[in-house]
Amino acid sequence: MRIATYNVEWFNALFDDDGALLDDGEWSARYDITRRDQLAALGIVFNALDADAILIVEAPDQNKHRSTVAALEHFAAAMGIRARRAALGFANDTQQEIALLYDPEQLSCVHDPKGQETGKKGSSDAPRFDGVFRIDLDIDATEDLVVFSKPPIELAITPRDGVPFRLIGAHLKSKAPHGARGRDEAIRMSIANRRKQQAQAVWLRQRIDQHLGADEPVIVLGDLNDGPGLDEYEHLFGRSTVEIILGQEGDHRLYDPHARQALTRRLGARYSSARFYLSQEKRYMQALLDYIMISPHLRGKKPRWRIWHPFDDPSCWQVPELRDALIMASDHFPVTLDIEL
Repeated sequence: MRIATYNVEWFNALFDDDGALLDDGEWSARYDITRRDQLAALGIVFNALDADAILIVEAPDQNKHRSTVAALEHFAAAMGIRARRAALGFANDTQQEIALLYDPEQLSCVHDPKGQETGKKGSSDAPRFDGVFRIDLDIDATEDLVVFSKPPIELAITPRDGVPFRLIGAHLKSKAPHGARGRDEAIRMSIANRRKQQAQAVWLRQRIDQHLGADEPVIVLGDLNDGPGLDEYEHLFGRSTVEIILGQEGDHRLYDPHARQALTRRLGARYSSARFYLSQEKRYMQALLDYIMISPHLRGKKPRWRIWHPFDDPSCWQVPELRDALIMASDHFPVTLDIEL
């Protein structure tokens, strides 16, 4: 089975309110790329992935006028993708949903959120991801109330032939200090936002521990927007959100080889899954943001990871059509896991 995670930049802007593709020569939300060209590039990438299940980070919007499922299923049909059925978790108001495209002939998929519904009062014991998490963020003996702007998706996956498992897709993000007046306020806002992101990681890790305690195989994947060396405030917290989600050494620790290398090698060659243009510096920055973490149950299933980075993966580089499509489609590159379930 092949499982993928892919952050598709501005996917929502490629569909109308009926979920139909805007396959025209107008500009997409990606810089200097038309909607037709971005859609064509995405079709090439998704077909090259040929995955049984693809977590879409920044999937098309879900609201009273638009349907994430309709948009993704129209896209899959138009592009001839075998992962043609879509599943959505809790909708959010960011126009960046978290959804799954999957092949219904290879697996069944059910949105199956865990945890209690909290209302506004919250809970400190891994509440449902659309609820409120109570945690003392700044060690002032007062609990803070934390919510997900993008609630993780929780799915019960049953392969046609294989072991059922839990899949949790996440998009954690520390907001930029928008609206800050001056450097000091920007620093305070940045630290507060990073602290909130870490609280979300603690919340997610609590849910992982519940599944592992029940001896359930788990795959956690998505864009975690954090890792060693990504910003100047990490030294204030001791651990990155990636380290929190992976867990401590022992039977309940998750594994991702790219994360492991990043955490053990501070200097030298490093993996990357995203590429951003820095306009002020007139150069590109690369970062490892996208992960597929597996529980110890799955380590013996011959897992093989791959980052589809066109400049780092020879198989991508040697196919010009795929290489160009990966660059045009998004500022992130897909990550895949091949595993014998």
